[in-house]
Amino acid sequence: MLVVNAHIHIPLWELDFSFARSSGPGGQNVNKVNSKAVLHWNVVKSPSLPAPVRSRFLGKFQTRINEDGAVVLSSDRFRDQSRNVDDCMKKLRDMLIEVAVPPKARRKTTPTRGSTRRRLEGKQVHAEKKKGRRSVRNDY
Repeated sequence: MLVVNAHIHIPLWELDFSFARSSGPGGQNVNKVNSKAVLHWNVVKSPSLPAPVRSRFLGKFQTRINEDGAVVLSSDRFRDQSRNVDDCMKKLRDMLIEVAVPPKARRKTTPTRGSTRRRLEGKQVHAEKKKGRRSVRNDY
């Protein structure tokens, strides 16, 4: 079971793992061992994900979700298959933690009287400084 927090638990039967040969350097071992782990998890059909968390997940990670509604994560950081499986589960857990808590709503505020006064005084000082740089014209 993948435990995200006290409210979100993903059972292992929802997660599908497939394995492939890793890319990159590794000598003879890389050509004969399927150590790369690929995780498939259907976010849309998952019964263990609350609806608000699902909608935030779909909104935030829409580029990582395929047309079937499944998120696909892969890991080939390690030479062990089991460590790559754990890394995939950690990636999924981190993604779910990001969207588990709803974002705090922004409250509109108005500037205080003092901040408005300071802003206008600063503008006046700037205008006087520029006015002092002008050349003096004598129109007689």
